[in-house]
Formats: sequence, structure tokens, C-alpha cells
Amino acid sequence: DYQALVNNGALILDVRSKGEYATGHIKGSMNIPVDQLSAQVSKLGDKNKPIITCCASGMRSASAKGILQSKGFNSVHNGGGWMSLQSKLQS
Repeated sequence: DYQALVNNGALILDVRSKGEYATGHIKGSMNIPVDQLSAQVSKLGDKNKPIITCCASGMRSASAKGILQSKGFNSVHNGGGWMSLQSKLQS
């Protein structure tokens, strides 16, 4: 349940490009493009904090989940496309 994760302090990580993010995103989400994620994982802080990845369709967010897990993050959830994730958070 993504809403419960957010209620418990989960970070929503949007891994689309800066340009895509600028055209619309989930309020309060953080944007780190998937191709820059390995270099910028320090921005995410606590490796025990839940993270929900999202992108346009779910492909890049799945890649991002794998990258984060390989870096030691242990509560990573693939939220898929940001628009469908946003609708799940508002229901």
C-alpha cells in the first residue's frame, strides 16, 4: 500500500529526466534521473527509509530499484508510472 508507505515517511523518487519532471510530478517527490542515481545516492540519506521509485512507464523505476538495492537500500518499492502512482496515492 503506497499511501501507507508515504504516511510512514517514504520518499517518492522520480527517476525521469529533469525535463520530464518539469512537465509534471508528484508533489513532494525528489528527482534524480536514473542515469545519475549511482552517483547521487548520498542525497537519499538513511538506507532503511522506505523509497518508492517512479518514472513514466515503470521501466526506469524498476532499474532504479535494482540500483538502490545494490547500494544497500533495503526498503525499495517500484511505484511504476508516476501518474498511476499519483492516482493510487489520492484514492
